[in-house]
Amino acid sequence: MKEANDEGFTFIETIMVIAIILILSAGVGFSATKYVEAARVASARNQIAAYKLALESYYLECGSYPSREQGLAALWEKPALSPVPAGWAGPYVDGEIAADPWGRPFRYEAPGKKGLPFTIQSYGADGADGGEGYDADIVSWKR
Repeated sequence: MKEANDEGFTFIETIMVIAIILILSAGVGFSATKYVEAARVASARNQIAAYKLALESYYLECGSYPSREQGLAALWEKPALSPVPAGWAGPYVDGEIAADPWGRPFRYEAPGKKGLPFTIQSYGADGADGGEGYDADIVSWKR
């Protein structure tokens, strides 16, 4: 014999369970976004550190840093633009110069800012000069 309470979940109960699952999932997704942005900042700093080391190797063999026009690409391929370094023995990096973690090219200047021989910069999450938090610029002269 079938009793009235053996019919399973009602439509309203099912909707309530789905709503609770969606709310919990949204909270987890929102929290994860914060960690993804922090990982991007750390990745940009690591890429800049690797390019700085490669630029120092380039300097030791070529006697100068790549010009602004030659850019970071000179670490991967021998520059065709003047001044073409006679001592180039690269490549000085493991692969083509990658974009920053937000998909934009790193900015390279030679001579650099603050009296340094070069500057490497990522504009951060917002892609604009300046900013705070995850939008802040990541530059080669800061750790």
